[in-house]
Amino acid sequence: MLFSHGDIVMRILSKRQLKELVLYSPQHVARLEKAGQFPKRVRLGPNRVGWVEDEVLDWLQQRLDCREAPKRHS
Repeated sequence: MLFSHGDIVMRILSKRQLKELVLYSPQHVARLEKAGQFPKRVRLGPNRVGWVEDEVLDWLQQRLDCREAPKRHS
């Protein structure tokens, strides 16, 4: 789902799309959200939620950056 506001175009991911991207169960995503460790969902209607794709991709990039950063040994 795409939303456009002026020059800004935002893609909203469904639960299915999110699961394909991050490989987490809906329950685990909810736990991470509650703990402030995952982008918050957007309520689109009474029975529909989604996630802003750019926020999820930024979250994934942070994990990749941590993986690639050299570890310091004391």
